[in-house]
Amino acid sequence: MAGGAGTRLRPITHTSAKQLVPVANKPILFYGLEHMAEAGVRQVGIIVGDTREEIVAAVGDGSHWGLEVTYIAQSEPLGLAHCVLIARDFLGDDDFVMYLGDNLLQVGVAGFVRSFEEARHQSGQASLDGEVESPAAQILLKKVPDPHRFGVAELDGQGRAVRLVEKPADPPSDLALVGVYLFTPKIHEIVAALEPSERGELEITDAIQALIEQGEVVRTEILEGWWLDTGKLTPLLEANRLVLETIEQRIDGEVDDASSIEGRVIIEEGAKITGSTVRGPTIVGRGTVITDSFIGPFTAVGAECQIRGSEVEHSVILERCEISSIPRLVDSLIGRDSVVTRSDARPRASRLMVGDHSQVDLA
Repeated sequence: MAGGAGTRLRPITHTSAKQLVPVANKPILFYGLEHMAEAGVRQVGIIVGDTREEIVAAVGDGSHWGLEVTYIAQSEPLGLAHCVLIARDFLGDDDFVMYLGDNLLQVGVAGFVRSFEEARHQSGQASLDGEVESPAAQILLKKVPDPHRFGVAELDGQGRAVRLVEKPADPPSDLALVGVYLFTPKIHEIVAALEPSERGELEITDAIQALIEQGEVVRTEILEGWWLDTGKLTPLLEANRLVLETIEQRIDGEVDDASSIEGRVIIEEGAKITGSTVRGPTIVGRGTVITDSFIGPFTAVGAECQIRGSEVEHSVILERCEISSIPRLVDSLIGRDSVVTRSDARPRASRLMVGDHSQVDLA
């Protein structure tokens, strides 16, 4: 799923697809494509909306990941079940994974897919002791401290879903639905007959509930490891922090003798560090020049940036930005080709979310 307007990440998404905002200098959508490839999926349909051209330019034909990518146009965001509806010809009669393009999972989906395939295989090898029911769907769940903010699943004693509730005031469990689903072709008949919800969308939770009410088995898996919906600034910065925690030091750029590289830092080829301290975990993109500055920890600086006389921490800086004379910039997301300067360099901290091509003068 790579449609949607990304309203919660504006102004960045006025000029950029939310799924292409980088985490640790890699577009969020690319993590999902990597997960698909690792799970053995080879044919991927990407639902695209107004940002189709940008998504196509970034992903291409999918061969970089060993995938075959087909683009499926959605004229307006009418719900996740609507995505299944318009992808009917692409999906054919295959089982399939549905994955939200702005999700980020620590462990990927290979194990999730494998367990579904094994359950389907076991049902096809029904024993003499009786029939083994084949699952029609499988949902991924995560224990959360605030289930009222999510779609929530109620399970029976065998771990099967018996009820799904969207953002309940009185949650039946603490198990939130993660944006990864597995379906058999049985879902198509359900989706075709689905009525829009109160918000005018075809809800995937309604479709799964309809499967349950028809007596179909909906398996569940509990996600181990972290999961983040990167559609807002705070979880996006948290995702950047968590991914940066996994990097190993690699210095391919230039670092002068007056500079200090501390901890797990990646300096990409063509980057230059002069008279500065870079503290990990941090990544500095290709061609970026950092002069007389302090960068990190938990900062991702994109390619071809210029940072001078500034301190940047726990932030995501996109490509071709210029940051100059900023005493302390923290918890910020700075869009591409932006310029952030301070004409009066009094010591203070700044927290910014700046869209592409912006110019900010902190007086």
